[in-house]
Amino acid sequence: MQELSERELFEALHYAKSIDQETGAKILQQFQIEQAALAQTLFCIFPAFIAEQHQDMAHLFMDLCFDALCVFQHAFGPLPSQSEMDVYWLEKQSVLLDAELQSLIQERPMDDKIRSKLQDRYARRSQEETAQRGLVNFMKAAIEDFASEDINRAPAIKITQTMLLIAIRLFSNLYRHANRAA
Repeated sequence: MQELSERELFEALHYAKSIDQETGAKILQQFQIEQAALAQTLFCIFPAFIAEQHQDMAHLFMDLCFDALCVFQHAFGPLPSQSEMDVYWLEKQSVLLDAELQSLIQERPMDDKIRSKLQDRYARRSQEETAQRGLVNFMKAAIEDFASEDINRAPAIKITQTMLLIAIRLFSNLYRHANRAA
């Protein structure tokens, strides 16, 4: 999957921001039909984790996740249907991410060497798999900007950015996997 140029990213973000409510609802409905497990993960499970720290940041995450969905669809075409994918694709993605994410939660008991190796693997995989650095940087800045408006949002910056990075990785991996299968 190619990295979006600055111009392509701008056009895709402009498209995402210009969508009216009715069209947005149709896009979400289609996403929930075509990729039910991924939609559930991105719009229910991830926001619930973020909401434990701050509800406004969970809402921002969902807005930015929708924007990312629209960027990918605008730039790379419709998402492949879950029925066209390996049945266990999302499960495999989740298993790979689970241990790495657990290592990022300092409150979780874990051997320091194992934690360090998992965090290193997470950082390496994030660099290798996330092709859309411009989109990631835009989203990180949007999160920081939103959090700066209310000091109570600051503790949720890291988890919101992490979950959004994961969402972008999942979208990238989904398109990459679909292109290999085609």
